[in-house]
Amino acid sequence: MLNENILNLIREKGKISYPDGIHEDIVLYPNESMKNHTTFHIGGNADCFCEVKSISALQNLISVCRENNIPCFIIGLGSNLLVSDNGIEGLVIKLSGDFTEMNIDENNITCGAGVSLAGVCVAAKKNSLSGLEFAWGIPGSVGGATYMNAGAYNGEMKDVVSSVTFMDRNGNIQTYQNNQLDFDYRHSVFSNTDDIILSVTFELKKDNPELIGYRMQELMNKRKTKQPVNHYSAGSVFKRPKGYYAAALIEECGLKGYAIGGAEVSKKHSGFIVNDRNATARDVKQLIEHIQKVVLEQKGIELCCEIKFIG
Repeated sequence: MLNENILNLIREKGKISYPDGIHEDIVLYPNESMKNHTTFHIGGNADCFCEVKSISALQNLISVCRENNIPCFIIGLGSNLLVSDNGIEGLVIKLSGDFTEMNIDENNITCGAGVSLAGVCVAAKKNSLSGLEFAWGIPGSVGGATYMNAGAYNGEMKDVVSSVTFMDRNGNIQTYQNNQLDFDYRHSVFSNTDDIILSVTFELKKDNPELIGYRMQELMNKRKTKQPVNHYSAGSVFKRPKGYYAAALIEECGLKGYAIGGAEVSKKHSGFIVNDRNATARDVKQLIEHIQKVVLEQKGIELCCEIKFIG
């Protein structure tokens, strides 16, 4: 765990304040429970949880971490994550402030990586811009959704993202156009890199806002009917195997409703694991491994995780 000397170093060089201190571009919350920052509501404490409000502050903080070998992890709105019961060693960084702003210019919406997908969907509808309806109801931030090329109902981020501005591991700011983003199923050029997405520009099309709203509501109704939206989860647990659906395979193996500890395969949608009884990360991990083992034995198909394991 980070000791007090390291915390002092970060505060001094990163110009960090505590939440009850003077307002700064970086605010530090030591020993913060990650249950409060993940949609699973699972996870131990992070050594430090930081809210970073500007690009210059982020560059400064990342530089301090790298110079002093302090591990750091960028978090969005905490969907698609399973955090260890032992917590996270180092810094967890959440982008706020400047990273939650949006700018609309004709058919384009440029927004910070910290903006919620729900927020940009609402803004698009208000401005008669169509293309993001598929994303209505997907939990998470714009940065996280772009990182993994999130998608649903025959739409994906790759269909609407025109460019992404990011910071590379050396603190340099760069921009990629759509054809440089290497979008694929639950994959982008940023997958498994240290690059940090700062902002995303969407290119949309003009349409009647009432029709946009109708399509958004129609897809939301489908979600509510088919998915456990009122339960703690991290979204779909497994990637879709080629030619199959993970949920169907899991159900065919008799695993719908199967539970380990407080973690349960959703009775509503077998592709989700829900936390209804104070599940631990260990419970979820053991359940995932059991599902993978049974599906491989019975169907001969290997299920790969969509959620990321942290800590």
